Amino acid sequence: MSTSKRRKKALRRQRARRRMLVGTAIVLALALGALATWLALGRISQKVYPMEYAPMVRARAGEFGLEPAYVAAVILAESDYDPHAVSNANAQGMMQLLPDTAEWVAHKLGEEYVEGSLFDAEINMRYGCWYLDFLLRRFGGDKRLASAAYHAGQGTVDKWLQNPEYSQDGVTLNVIPYKSTDAYVQRVLRYYEKYAKLYAES
Repeated sequence: MSTSKRRKKALRRQRARRRMLVGTAIVLALALGALATWLALGRISQKVYPMEYAPMVRARAGEFGLEPAYVAAVILAESDYDPHAVSNANAQGMMQLLPDTAEWVAHKLGEEYVEGSLFDAEINMRYGCWYLDFLLRRFGGDKRLASAAYHAGQGTVDKWLQNPEYSQDGVTLNVIPYKSTDAYVQRVLRYYEKYAKLYAES
């Protein structure tokens, strides 16, 4: 083989190696970019959908046979996971229970309600989970109805179900007339879908 042919062959090999290296570098860069995006989205997701109380949520949800994702969604909608939250109506703690409701729940659990105990995340979540379970059983496991009752009161939901403008069969709530409650229920169900994935992954 002549010298010129050998040089041409060597040049072709060099170009092929360069193309391969460039291609590998591009693939690697894309992979690193995808990884960085995934990690960033994960951090954003953790910030928007907190998981630091996940062990407690699982424990309290398990105590009352609830889905952790549903409990987590209610907490996020109620207080954004602030154990010291207080509403204008004096609902307190992470699950935003009124002291009167908490006292009633404590009585049902055979316990004595202690004023100020709703700011204890463990107690607040336990009472809140009992109440959620009560509402779910009362409304046939319907999360939409239970969430509406958690926000507006079970008596209010009963009245809506009896009104043909809002319910055609007395069981399904076709319309939630309170805008704030309707928005709240939509938030809870949206958060529930997200948390269902997060709790499954964790």
